[in-house]
Amino acid sequence: MYAIGMDVTIRDATEQDAPFLAWVMQEAARSHLPLGLWDFTLPGPDRPRLEAVARMAIAQPESFVHFGGFLVAEADGKAIAGLSGYDSAHKPLDGFTTVMDGTLEQLGWSAEHRALAGIRLAPIGTCMPDSPPGVWVIEWVAAKPEARGRGVAHKLLVEILERGRRGGYTKSQIGYLLGNTPAKTAYERVGFETTGDMRTPEFEAVYGCPGIAHMECDL
Repeated sequence: MYAIGMDVTIRDATEQDAPFLAWVMQEAARSHLPLGLWDFTLPGPDRPRLEAVARMAIAQPESFVHFGGFLVAEADGKAIAGLSGYDSAHKPLDGFTTVMDGTLEQLGWSAEHRALAGIRLAPIGTCMPDSPPGVWVIEWVAAKPEARGRGVAHKLLVEILERGRRGGYTKSQIGYLLGNTPAKTAYERVGFETTGDMRTPEFEAVYGCPGIAHMECDL
């Protein structure tokens, strides 16, 4: 544990941040629930799962879990929060499935077990919003427990939206698991509005919440 003062800096993630970004992605996926998509897709202890996700964060082709596009917030020289911004035209979903399959193969997973991982991943896709090319997608928002409630995530969100504006985007989107009121409030503070949600029995049976809310904002 360490104290966080007012001196929080934001920087682009690097390949060396992959282990921290793996934690960010796992924490973001868990949301307000005990388990998230990584837990269900790659069941077992945290350590080997995070090692696998860290490998995916540096693998090619670039996917929406790649370190490129992530921002990291630091305080006292330590990474305390992160998130990602990307365009699906540059990081399509099939790129992620290729990366996941290739990473698990490198780790010694059989073809049958890799196929099972894909099956376990499938329910999340029933509630994910469409991410058309040309939209600035914000994903994987998470902060260390000691950094929460201190404006760190807000600072990251403001910066990632500014990156989108500078990149020429005019619309951004983000999602949150239904029931995660703090996330909804944080996103509304930077201009997002809920445009709808997607709920499916398949999703609720796995994750224990009805589905995913979709939010948009103009840049």
